[in-house]
Parts: sequence; C-alpha cells; structure tokens
Amino acid sequence: MRANLPKREPEVLDFWEEIGLYDKICNNSRGKPKYILHDGPPYANGNLHLGHVLNKVLKDIIVRYRVMAGYDAPYVPGWDTHGLPIEQQVIKTMKVDRHKLGALKFRRLCRDYALKYVDIQRKEFQRLGVTGDWQDPYLTLKPAYESVQIGLFGKMAEKGFIYKGLKPVYWCVDCETALAEAEVEYQEDESESIYVLFQVRDSKGLFDVDEKTYVLIWTTTPWTIPGNMAISVHPDFQYVLAEIDGKKMIIAEELLPKVAEIKGEKNPCILGSWQGSQLEGIRCSHPFYERDSIVITGRHVTLEQGTGAVHTAPAHGIEDFDVCQKHGIPVLSLVDGQGRFLPEAGLFAGMMVFESNVEVIKELEGRGMLYHKEKMLHQYPHCW
Repeated sequence: MRANLPKREPEVLDFWEEIGLYDKICNNSRGKPKYILHDGPPYANGNLHLGHVLNKVLKDIIVRYRVMAGYDAPYVPGWDTHGLPIEQQVIKTMKVDRHKLGALKFRRLCRDYALKYVDIQRKEFQRLGVTGDWQDPYLTLKPAYESVQIGLFGKMAEKGFIYKGLKPVYWCVDCETALAEAEVEYQEDESESIYVLFQVRDSKGLFDVDEKTYVLIWTTTPWTIPGNMAISVHPDFQYVLAEIDGKKMIIAEELLPKVAEIKGEKNPCILGSWQGSQLEGIRCSHPFYERDSIVITGRHVTLEQGTGAVHTAPAHGIEDFDVCQKHGIPVLSLVDGQGRFLPEAGLFAGMMVFESNVEVIKELEGRGMLYHKEKMLHQYPHCW
C-alpha cells in the first residue's frame, strides 16, 4: 500500500497517545462555545462490524469539524452493557442454561462478558483513529451511571409522569423478555385463518335471537381466541343479518358475497340491515368460556379481509387493547412468560400458544362454531 500505511498508521496512533492529543485539544478549546455530541452507545456484545465503523467515523468527523470551527467539543464515548444482545451472546458462546444457573450468576457472566468487549471494542475504535476520552467512557453498568438514572426516574415520578398500567408488548417466549420495535423482524409465515361463530345472547331488541344466530368473526391467530373479550365493528359500515348455511349471522354488507361464496351460496337471504354504531352493546357468548363477548365499535376495523367483525383480545394487540380501554373492557391475559397457557385457560392450560392453534380449531369444530378455515401467508413478527 502506498506510503506504507499499515505500518505508519499504528505509529501515528501511538504518537497521538504519547503526546496526549485529546487532552491537548480539550485544553486548547476550554472557554470556547460548547458543542456536545451525545453518542448513542453500541452494545458490548462482540467485535466491531462495518455499521460500527460508519457510525463512529461519521461522529468523529463532526466532532473534529466543530473543534476546528472554534468550539469546545469534548467527545465521551460509551457502551450499553445491558440488554438482550449481551444475554444472547453469553447463552450462545458460553453454552449456559440461564434457568439452571440462576439470575445472579447469569448477570455476573453478562457483566464480565460486556466488560471484556468494552476493552476489545475500545482498542478497535482507537485503531480507526477516533479521538475521545477513551480512558473514562460511560458504561451503563457503572453504579454512578445507574444512580443518575434512578435520580431522573425519581424526578419524573415526583412530577407525576410515572404510572403503572397494562399495555401489550412484543414478547419473545424463547428469551422470555419484552422486545423493542428495533428488536422485531417480520417474515412470511403460513398459518391458519379461521372464521368463527359467536352465538348472540342479547341483540338489544334489534332482531330475534335463537340458537342459530351469530356474529361471524375472522382471525389469523386462533390461539388468541381464549383471550377474546369483545367483537369490534366499524361505526360507519353497513352490516346485515344474513342467512347462510342454515344459520343467521351478522356480517359487513360489502363482504357478504365473499363470505357466502365459501359455502357455495350466491344470493343469501338478508333479514335485516344496520349501521355498525347500532350494533354496539350486543352480547355474544364466548365459544369456550362462561363469559360474554360484547360488540363494540372501533375505527381500526377494515373491509380488506374477513367479515368486518373483528375478534378482539386486548392482551394480544395494541389496537385491541386501545379499543377495549375506550369501552371499559378489562384485559385478560391467559399466557405466561414462556408462552404457555395459564391454568385459567381451562382446556388449553399448559399448551404452548402456537402449538395450541390446532387444538383451538379442533375445539371450535367440535362445538359447531367453526364456519371455515384455510391456510394463508402473512407477515408475522419474530425476535431478531
């Protein structure tokens, strides 16, 4: 390579360290207007890759430019030494079972692993020529850093910004932890989509009810049926009570032809028609449990697929949760952190949620509540 750079670069870096270049820059800039670049830290969970290089070199360019432009621009690098990426690497590289190991020992392994890669990454960043306070970086595991976070949390609590409540989050049953949006990747999966009959118990006097009167819903997640608490309809859509296959069922008028065609019927008899807002308050029986599923209105309902009546399980989706909160419907979570149904789930207790799809469908079929099932491809979230 021209100018013998592989040999010269380390020599230049050693010279910078020997003369204390970063300290000289800071001393020379003292008293000038301050410019702070807040460095979002990398995870200390492995060697650097090109993403790290691009990130740090661009930041180094900005800081150097600000110094040359007459600013006091100290650069304090840091590392995120907590979190799932580090835990995953410890489990993978050290072949440990965190359940058998225990929480305290596992955390110590994670701490030691993180500190090891802080040192490795520090040397790699320095080799790239990035200048900064490498001798005193911020680490999220340092007690001083943690105490500041606790202090900030306390101030937020004093101002009334902290409250405790429920909210559905992405959850990985393998890692047994909540996932941030950035930790979720989507891939195409084949799954069962099902049309389910919810028997009407109280129609609010809108129409006559017998044992063959239903609201028909559609879902691509059969395992969430045990968590159903409501059925959502759009307040502005038109719905009909149609007779199909010897049953009376509430369906969005626009989707009726497609739903009827499943049973080979082209012109089903329409027994009544209402706007979605008029259906609010109708009570249906849950297919499995002694509780009601109440018809509510929500503007998240679409006519793209299904029946226009949406199975609503507030513990299993943000839209379901939000619409149930508006209508005062409680959250019922029947799944534990390992993805298994709790004892309260009755006949599905102990089953893994995804494995329970077959059993849920079988149970619906046995009770005469399954209108139709079919395979479909759709985008499903996965842990990275």
